[in-house]
Amino acid sequence: MLDRVEDRVDENERGFALVREHTVLSVVVGDEAIGLEAAGAVDPEPGKRGVFVAPTEQFWEFDKPPATVAGPGLDRVSWEVERFCALGLAAEPAVFDVLCSPLVEWCAPIGAELRALVPALLSQRAADSYRRATASEYARASAAMAGGGTPRWRQLAEVIRLLICSEALLRTGELVTDVSAHRDNLFAVRAGGMAWSDVRGWVESLRDRSAEAVQHSPLPAVPDTGAVQDWLISVRRRSLDPAAVSPG
Repeated sequence: MLDRVEDRVDENERGFALVREHTVLSVVVGDEAIGLEAAGAVDPEPGKRGVFVAPTEQFWEFDKPPATVAGPGLDRVSWEVERFCALGLAAEPAVFDVLCSPLVEWCAPIGAELRALVPALLSQRAADSYRRATASEYARASAAMAGGGTPRWRQLAEVIRLLICSEALLRTGELVTDVSAHRDNLFAVRAGGMAWSDVRGWVESLRDRSAEAVQHSPLPAVPDTGAVQDWLISVRRRSLDPAAVSPG
């Protein structure tokens, strides 16, 4: 048992070292990043998210670098660049929040290339991804209301926020995470000040509109995996040879 604990400690330290030494992109996510900051209020759930590039040589070892590192600090999550790209190709909302955050703490040249890669990541997969990301919380809220309980209003507002972003992305082909145009209504949901029938109607309307939008979406059916993979290979090569030419 002690050996297992020591192994976890060693792995944590290894991950923290990778984050400290090889981060290429670090941003702040949360209310301020999506246009929902309240005057004089402190975001109860701010967070920092990052992407790091593990040295290529580490992948030649049996003990591979971690794909995800939680910390250092309770509010930080970092992804190794390959894992981050894989999640982006799957249209993971958390990845898009990172790539769109205007609150950039640090952005190395490779981080800037990653942000410029957004068009290759976008596809109609967002329809299923965002629906899955919101389905459990919405079902939980519906069950709570049906049982005479109280839903988690802040989480329910996040469901609506994600569905707003999904519907707009599928309809326009543009990735925008700023929802300040809906702030008053989203704040009302957070505070439990909107009638459940109206909240439910808003959610169902967004779900229906997203399903309709995907039928006529300007987005491709699937992302440009080849472009993303070519870029990732170039990053691995440059880790071995910093003088290697960047992708054109």
